[in-house]
Amino acid sequence: QVQLIESGGGLVQAGGSLRLSCTVSGRTASRYAMGWFRQAPGEERKFVAAISRESRSTAYADSAKGRFTISKDNTNNTAFLQMNSLKPEDTAVYVCAADPNRTWTTSLYEYGHWGQGTQVTVSS
Repeated sequence: QVQLIESGGGLVQAGGSLRLSCTVSGRTASRYAMGWFRQAPGEERKFVAAISRESRSTAYADSAKGRFTISKDNTNNTAFLQMNSLKPEDTAVYVCAADPNRTWTTSLYEYGHWGQGTQVTVSS
């Protein structure tokens, strides 16, 4: 059974940085397309960033461009989300997603595996 284990969330002041990690464990495939989504209270889950299975391509939501960077270590199927210049509106539960069958995708409906999420809180 595949599990996604996230870490790195926390409380940070506006302008600060956090680095999230997500490791795929269990009966794993050799490569995964991976992505990060976030969900604020009362809102739908929204796309943040995605990286292709071979780590050759990335995509970002407009809100993340220029501030967030997604990367992946294919040797241990771990994705990272480096978040800089954080704003209070970035406060949300950040959830990692992975899929071994797609080259890459930004759609939450196309990921087969999900983590439990990690809370990111940015104070003003």
